[in-house]
Amino acid sequence: MAERVIAACDGASKGNPGPAGWAWVVGDGTGTPTEWEAGPLGTATNNVAELTALERLLTAVDPDVPLEIRMDSQYAMKAVTTWLPGWKRKGWKTAAGKPVANQELVVRIDELLDGRSVEFRYVPAHQVDGDPLNDFADRAASQAAVAQKPAGSEHGSPEPPKSTAAKKAAPAKKRASSASAASSSSSGSASSSRTLKAKFPGRCRCGRAYTAGETIAKNPDGWGHPECRTQS
Repeated sequence: MAERVIAACDGASKGNPGPAGWAWVVGDGTGTPTEWEAGPLGTATNNVAELTALERLLTAVDPDVPLEIRMDSQYAMKAVTTWLPGWKRKGWKTAAGKPVANQELVVRIDELLDGRSVEFRYVPAHQVDGDPLNDFADRAASQAAVAQKPAGSEHGSPEPPKSTAAKKAAPAKKRASSASAASSSSSGSASSSRTLKAKFPGRCRCGRAYTAGETIAKNPDGWGHPECRTQS
């Protein structure tokens, strides 16, 4: 049996319905994209774009090749893994007796899935440090929706651009880390500058004793004279 291929697919609609696009990407064992394709759909819903992306991926990959498909669309995934058997039993009607939406696409996907090994895996969308293949497919589909032009590795297209949110995520994460460090430092300074009246007599790190009621401050070794807290 051929080695399993890991892939992702995604759809985008700018308005839902609005300008839409689809994309799929195949990766190597490390999750690095090796082959991809994206295309326009004119005006369509997000669900149509998601299903089209899956249909195009299944069409592009040899049916003898086992597939792991990563998707962030719960609708598209459930449509073909959970709801589809019931729809077929009911003559392509929903539990409410209504015609199945996007039936033509679902029927086509059902035909493409027949007899082949496919594992679906849900991955959350738009996550910092999320699934790289899903992120790639998301960006490619979004680009196709906006540009309304085909793209992909066979076209010699460059990698789709990073989203604005992704570009802002890293600096924001860095700022949050810096703010946390600053807060910790500020907290440490506030703690080190705190003084109080000793309830009991004790001995400072300098070796000298202090009495109950005397002003003391926290130092690395405990409590003692305020002037001794910065001594090494």
